[in-house]
Amino acid sequence: MKKIAYIEIDTHAEIAQDFMDLLHDSKALSVDYYFSEKIQNQIKESDECVHVSDSSMILDQLSTKKYDLVIIGTVHRYFNTFLAISQKYNTSVIVHNLNFSKISKANLLKNVFKNDLIYRLKLWWKEGLFYANKTYGKAHHHLVLDQELSSDKLNFLPLFYTKSFEKIKSEILTIVIPGGVSQKRRDYQRVFEIIQNSEIKENITFVFLGKAQGEELRKLENLSKIIPENIKIKYFPQRVSSEIFDQWMKKADVLWCPIQEETEFFSNKEIYGKTKMTGNLGDAIKYGKFAVFPANYSSKLEFIIPEEENVIEQFQKLKNSTFDFQKAFSREKIQKDVEELLNQLISI
Repeated sequence: MKKIAYIEIDTHAEIAQDFMDLLHDSKALSVDYYFSEKIQNQIKESDECVHVSDSSMILDQLSTKKYDLVIIGTVHRYFNTFLAISQKYNTSVIVHNLNFSKISKANLLKNVFKNDLIYRLKLWWKEGLFYANKTYGKAHHHLVLDQELSSDKLNFLPLFYTKSFEKIKSEILTIVIPGGVSQKRRDYQRVFEIIQNSEIKENITFVFLGKAQGEELRKLENLSKIIPENIKIKYFPQRVSSEIFDQWMKKADVLWCPIQEETEFFSNKEIYGKTKMTGNLGDAIKYGKFAVFPANYSSKLEFIIPEEENVIEQFQKLKNSTFDFQKAFSREKIQKDVEELLNQLISI
């Protein structure tokens, strides 16, 4: 049995959880997990081999065992540490922002002064931000979580499988908009305008499934006061727990994903579907839901649907549509696919 170390001491606890859920009973691969305390606190308890770690101790921890492959879940900081790991071990890096992974030293230096100056200077002086490009470059393999971002140099790591649960039928149309309620990455202003200006006759519930704050929270509060009685709006001023998220995602008839075409990471432009994956793609697969995306979002997946002019009518049609998620994304199939990929990376 091949031995893998999975490291997440930075950001993406949800991806680490997906990896753990998928491989926990694998007969082909044994995985040790190295999580920061912040990440471990977001992971559901399990029987997996989990070690609390940080950038100061991870190299010493890895040296106590022999690993066939080391996977780094996020490289958005601790560049000097991850560079040292890549130089010593057969290392795969999950790339979340393709443009950032190729950013030049000159652009890095310029971007340091554009935002979050104190934090970025800390990355520069203490965590090797200057080596960001080299850190990605020294990794033996680069992984992406969206197949449409894959290429000869970017391996598709399939992690998302469709959960098995019984959908409760309801006459109320439930539309869930997953993600933090912020205009920065999703066009919530347009969503508010559609809800307010559409002639909606059926009973419909819109669930803004993420923490709402600031201007967006005020607009949701005002919108709730002026909509007709047949329209309900559910929103959350506090962080949404995994239990509440799971509950509403299972209830959803359709997901509405009004993502912005462009976003930024470290003041560097990224484009959803081309240089950056949206987490809503994983949401759709995991919960087996049709997802309506902006018309300019390119996808070959049958369950990712371009938004039409009358999106409310489109939701009604999709509620009664079907797609065999279990056939395409069963846990057994995705586990087999990821085992095959990881064994290939080990043998290269």
